[in-house]
Amino acid sequence: MIRRPRVPAPEDFTAPSHSPLVAARLGLWLGVAFGLCFGTGLLSHYIQHPPGWFTWPTRPVDLYRITQGVHVLSGVAAIPLLLAKLWSVYPRLFVRPPLRQPIRLPAHALERISVLVLVCAAFFELVTGLFNVAQSYPWGFFFPTAHYAVAWLVAGAVLLHVAVKLPIARAALHTPLRRRRAAARDDRDSSERRAFLRTSAGVAGLAVLATAGVTVPWLRRVSPLAWRSAAGPQGIPINRTAAAARIVVPPDWRLEIVWPGGRHTMSLAELAALPQRTAELPIACVEGWSASAHWTGVPVVQLLRWAGAPTGRPVRFTSLETDGLYAASTLPAAHATDPLTLLALRINGEQLSADHGYPCRLIAASRPGVLQTKWVARLEVLR
Repeated sequence: MIRRPRVPAPEDFTAPSHSPLVAARLGLWLGVAFGLCFGTGLLSHYIQHPPGWFTWPTRPVDLYRITQGVHVLSGVAAIPLLLAKLWSVYPRLFVRPPLRQPIRLPAHALERISVLVLVCAAFFELVTGLFNVAQSYPWGFFFPTAHYAVAWLVAGAVLLHVAVKLPIARAALHTPLRRRRAAARDDRDSSERRAFLRTSAGVAGLAVLATAGVTVPWLRRVSPLAWRSAAGPQGIPINRTAAAARIVVPPDWRLEIVWPGGRHTMSLAELAALPQRTAELPIACVEGWSASAHWTGVPVVQLLRWAGAPTGRPVRFTSLETDGLYAASTLPAAHATDPLTLLALRINGEQLSADHGYPCRLIAASRPGVLQTKWVARLEVLR
C-alpha cells in the first residue's frame, strides 16, 4: 500500500528565522522600503503626467534627483528584504483551511489571495524596475504605465495584508522588554534570530551601498554595481544618442518661437549673441542615475521676453527628433519663469555635442531627464 506523503505543518519548521518576531520586524522594514518606493514613484509619475491639481516646485534644484534616487534605492533595498521576509513566513503556506469552522473559510481564502497578489505584484515591480534601470525591456507592454498600475495593486495588497496580520505583528513587536530579555537568556535560538535579522539588514544595506553611486557622487568609488557613472560625452552620461534618435540638424536651422497671435524665428548665431547665464544643474533620470554639470544658455523667460512672447504660461518644447516618446515636453509655468531654466548651448564650457542636444536643449531645475528636451527646434507658448 502506497502512502501519500504527509503535508508539512508549520510546527515542522523550527528554525528561529521562522519566528513571529523575525517576520514582524522584516515586515516593518519592508513596509518602510515599499512606502518610500511607492510615494516617490507617485511623485515621478505625476511630474511626467501631471493631473490638474499637481504642482512641482523648482527649488531646491536637486529635489527630483533626491526623490528619484530614493525611489530606486528603496526598491533595491526591498529585494533582499522581500526574500528574507518570504523565507521567514513560508511555513504558513502549509496551513490548511479551517474546514471545521466554515465561517472562517472566506477570511482564510481572502488572506491567501491577498498574499498571492502581494507577492506576485511586488516581484513584478522589483524585477521590471531592475530591467528599467538597465534600460532593457524584453516585454511588449509600456513600462511606465504598467509599473504605475501595479504599484497601486501592491499598495492595496499591503494595506489588506497589514490589516489581517496587525494583531500578530503587534503582539510580537510589543512583548515587554523585561520578558524579552529574560527569554533571551534562556532561549538559545535568540542569537540565531538576531543573526538572521542583522544579516538581512546588512545585505539590504550593502545592496544600497553598491548601487547608490548612481545618484550620490561621493559614493561612486565604492558602488561597484552602479549602472551609471560620471563618464559620458563631455563628462555627463546620456541615455539616447543623436544617432539613435536619427537627428539631422539642417544647415539653415532656426529656432521657432510661437505664441497665440505671434511668431519669431532666430538663428543659432543670434541665439548665442543674447545674454547668457551659467548654472550648475543636475540631469536626473527616471532610472535613478544623476550627474551635475555647468550649463550655459539663455534663460527661457528672458528669451520669450526678447522675442515679444507672453510669459507666465506653460511652454511646449519640440525636438528635431520625430519618432521618440519624449520628442516634446511641456514646461509648467513655474519652471518657464524660473531664471535657472535655460535653453542651453554649452555644457562645462564646451559647445553641446550632438549627443547632448546640439544645437540647443532645455535644462531646468528639479525635472526628470526625459523631460529635458534635446535638439530643440520649436518653443510654443500655450494659453
